[in-house]
Amino acid sequence: MGADYRAFQRLYLSGYNLVFIEWIASLKDESLSDYAKRLLPQIKDERPVLIGLSFGGMVALELSKLIKPAALILISSARNKDDLHTSFPWLMKFNVLKLLPEFLLKRSNFILEYLMGINRNEDRKILAEIIADTNASFLIWALSAMSKWENQALPEHLIEIHGTADRLIPFRRTKYMKAIEGGGHLMILNKAGTIQKIILDYLYHLK
Repeated sequence: MGADYRAFQRLYLSGYNLVFIEWIASLKDESLSDYAKRLLPQIKDERPVLIGLSFGGMVALELSKLIKPAALILISSARNKDDLHTSFPWLMKFNVLKLLPEFLLKRSNFILEYLMGINRNEDRKILAEIIADTNASFLIWALSAMSKWENQALPEHLIEIHGTADRLIPFRRTKYMKAIEGGGHLMILNKAGTIQKIILDYLYHLK
């Protein structure tokens, strides 16, 4: 999913200027690497701290190959397609999403809320708004691009923040990992305080 600035609305990073990258329309059969290149003009800082949530983390990884970020922070994301749930390549192999009517792809429901780890009404509302504004063609392209993603490179300063109860991208231990017990895929909403403390502590020790 192409979550936007609304997913970060409870994240307060004192002392840092948050700049939200806006999604642009994808091109047919475009790779994640090529898509990231077209986002570069939105990044003005020479040494930014890149923070990527879910699919945005994968795009941020590709951006980190084009610039030299001061740090890369992945939240509920993946380092390569091996970290992704096995359903992603299966979905695209059989073009399941292309068979669904667009209104089903743009409507939140209890299955999606379960996968995202959403159980509060205020969080359901934010998720519903994001899904309603997500372009269905963009969603289908993103899943296809993820299934073909071959990343192996990692930047020097990397931290992964992942929930142990993530049902969409399963938790796995790595040397970069900061685990949040019981955190779901969209824990950026209901565990924002814990996440921001991890981020601020990490950035403080980088200085």
